[in-house]
Amino acid sequence: MKRIGMLTSGGDCQALNAAMRGVVKTLVHSGEEVEVYGFQDGYKGLIYCNFQMLTGSDFSGILTKGGTILGTSRTPFKMIDEPTPEGLNKVEEMKRNYTKLKLDCLVILGGNGTHKTANRLRQEGLNVVTLPKTIDNDLWGTDMTFGFQSAVDIATNAIDCIHTTASSHGRVFIVEVMGHKVGWLTLNAGMAGGADIILLPEIPYDVDKVIEKIEERDKKGCRFTIVAVAEGAISKEDAALSKKEYKKKLEKRKVSVSYELAEQILKKTGREVRVTVPGHMQRGGSPCPYDRVFASRLGAEAGNLILKGQYGFMVGYKNREIVKVSLEDVAGKLKYVDPDASIIKEAKLLGISFGD
Repeated sequence: MKRIGMLTSGGDCQALNAAMRGVVKTLVHSGEEVEVYGFQDGYKGLIYCNFQMLTGSDFSGILTKGGTILGTSRTPFKMIDEPTPEGLNKVEEMKRNYTKLKLDCLVILGGNGTHKTANRLRQEGLNVVTLPKTIDNDLWGTDMTFGFQSAVDIATNAIDCIHTTASSHGRVFIVEVMGHKVGWLTLNAGMAGGADIILLPEIPYDVDKVIEKIEERDKKGCRFTIVAVAEGAISKEDAALSKKEYKKKLEKRKVSVSYELAEQILKKTGREVRVTVPGHMQRGGSPCPYDRVFASRLGAEAGNLILKGQYGFMVGYKNREIVKVSLEDVAGKLKYVDPDASIIKEAKLLGISFGD
C-alpha cells in the first residue's frame, strides 16, 4: 500500500489536473494499491490537515480541465517560519500531519516559492517528489514548465486581436503580459504575435529607444506599433536605483509599468496610446494539447519515481527528455532570459526592439 499526499501550491495554471492525473494513473496502472490524500488549497491544507481522500475516478475526465481540483493558495517561503494566526509552527504541523497520516511521500506541484518549501520539507526528512508548474517558465533545472505554452497561446491571441484595432486606428498599443521577474512568457508571446517592441525584466529599456522604434515605423508608413511589455519590465533609470530605492518607488507607483510607459510616450510624441492587460486570463482555460501531453509525461515519471522509492527530486525536462533533478539544486534558483541568448539575437535580426 502506498499512501500519497498531493497538493498544488502558488498561482494556478493550466494542466495541473493533467499532471496529477498522470501521477495517479501511473500508480494505479502499475497494480500498486494506493491511497491518495488530496490536501486542499496548497500547503495550507497540509498545515491544517485539511484533505479529502481521492480515488482513481476523481482523476477521470480532468485531462482537459483548467485550474486545480484541489484548490491552491500562496504560502510565501519567506514567512514559512512565522507562526500561523493561531500560533502554529507551519513546518512542524506539516511534519506532524505527514506522520499522522502515515504518508509514504508528498507529490507537490508548484513554482519557485513552492519548490523552496518542498526542499525545506525534504531537509526535514519528508519524502517529496515535485512537478514544475508555472506560466513563467522560470524554474531552474527544467527547459519547460507546464502551463507555460498554454499561457503563451492566450497572450499571443491577445496580441493578435490587438493588431486589427491598432492598424485600424493607427495607434500605439501596449499589451502587458504576466512575468514579474522573468520575461520568457512576454518574449515568446511577443515574437509569436508579431510585436514590434518587447520589453523584459532582464533587459532594462530606454524610453527614448522605444520612441525611436515607433518613429522609425512611422517613417516607413506603418500606422501602428505593438509593444509587448512584461509586468516586471524596468527602465534603465529604475535599474540604476538600489533595491531599497526601487522598492520604495514601486510602493508609491499608482499604475503598472505599462501605463507609466504609455504616459511617457504620449507626453514625448503626442501619439495616441492604449494599454491592454489580459491579466489572469493567461492562467485560465483548458490546457493546450502540448501542455496536456507534457504534464501527463511529467506525472507518469513522478509516479514511476514513487514506485521506485526515489524521493527528493523534481521531474524536469532537459534536451527533449524527461529527467529527475535534485530538489536542493532547484530550490531558490530562477531561470532568467539571457540578454545575449540566441533567441534575443534572432528577434533583433527580425527588427524587434528591446528598448536597449
